Amino acid sequence: MADGRPAGADVGARIRALRESRGLSLSALAADAGIGKGSLSELETGRRNPTLDTLYAVARPLGVPLAALLDDRDGATIADEGVVATRVRLVREEDRTVEVYLLRLAPGVRRASPPHVAGVEEQLIVLSGACTVEYGDRPASLGPGDHLRFPADRAHAYSAGPDGLEAVNVITTP
Repeated sequence: MADGRPAGADVGARIRALRESRGLSLSALAADAGIGKGSLSELETGRRNPTLDTLYAVARPLGVPLAALLDDRDGATIADEGVVATRVRLVREEDRTVEVYLLRLAPGVRRASPPHVAGVEEQLIVLSGACTVEYGDRPASLGPGDHLRFPADRAHAYSAGPDGLEAVNVITTP
């Protein structure tokens, strides 16, 4: 808790504001995101801490990058089971948003991501460990120093190798 408020309160407030600005009901956003209406309500009111999966699921129908929902500062961290993503840098330009994360996956963890909004591209630069990136029907195996750029407006996943993964993840949203 920060200032006596639950950790997810600011994230929930951002989600609610974006939903309302788009004229979406709680039910409509929950259905589009594939999550329960009660879960979304608890998220918006700060009674539930968001997972990375939930945030990606909500960002897509809102048409915003993940950064629009997170704590708006470099160094902000979001974690799920075996996954830690720390925002290193956010650049907002007139025609795009570029998010840079330090991504850490525990050994053997698979992080699946639903499609982002149309035109989103991801890049992964492996710092240590290894992974397989699945996107479309083209899996790619990466090790230290390897780089991959791929369209992220379709379902994709990262699977960490036996030593885990530490990588830089760059997400560019038009």
